[in-house]
Amino acid sequence: MSVAPASVSLPALDPLAPAVPGLPETVDAVAVARLYGEPLFQMPLDLYIPPDALELFLEAFQGPLDLLIYLIRRQNFNILDIPLADVTRQYLSYVDQLRKHNLELASEYLLMAAMLIEIKSRMLLPPKKTDDGSEPEDPRAELVRRLLEYEQIKLAAARLGALPVAGRDFQLAQVHTEPSLLPRFPDVDANDLRDAWADILRRAKLNQHHKITREQLSVREHMSIVLRRLQGERFLEFQQLFDVSRGQPVLVVTFIAMLELARERLLEITQAEAFAPIYVRLAYKPS
Repeated sequence: MSVAPASVSLPALDPLAPAVPGLPETVDAVAVARLYGEPLFQMPLDLYIPPDALELFLEAFQGPLDLLIYLIRRQNFNILDIPLADVTRQYLSYVDQLRKHNLELASEYLLMAAMLIEIKSRMLLPPKKTDDGSEPEDPRAELVRRLLEYEQIKLAAARLGALPVAGRDFQLAQVHTEPSLLPRFPDVDANDLRDAWADILRRAKLNQHHKITREQLSVREHMSIVLRRLQGERFLEFQQLFDVSRGQPVLVVTFIAMLELARERLLEITQAEAFAPIYVRLAYKPS
């Protein structure tokens, strides 16, 4: 709590003021002061002191929660276990002093005072059991939650306020350059960018390539396959010796293998009549 210095509505008294014409000079030796050039031989007893000359200023708070935090922290109370009787008594004392000077501002504080009185009255009454049989919530829980949240926000605001501010703690450097020295790049339209990308895609399609691998096929190996296929069979139709699922290169090699076997007289290829089915059989009897 701080007290502002008293102010008195009294004109300036200057003992060194110039003498008023027509008055003897010898009175300066016994005069207390001069008021508008006239000598005063004693202090006046009917001075007018305005009602607000002596004004009392309390701590400046941002609101009821700020005042409660101040009262709790000043007396080192545990915020989770607030002694509501002491805090409420000090709070109401502050509100009474506030109402004498600013009734409109005191309305917000009176609402918090009513809440404190309500919480205190609920603590004096026997606690009501809940429906599920659990312990009832402490009447101070909601107030404690609001106080903790307010204190966190206040500390965060203080940390933000302590950060350097341009114009207060430092000045922004300004560099002036000649506009003619800066390169001027033309603006690119979105349609031009889209057309450029489409042209790249068209060029990419013109440069496609395929990797071709050569399969190693052996005529001798397929000759052995045909012979093993015919063993144990009297004869087979010509189409049964070809595996169409393996592709055209395998079919060609298989056909060449059959011709080679026929040339070496290891296979017999027969047909009963024109347009009749073609049959293949071994030209020898396997042992």
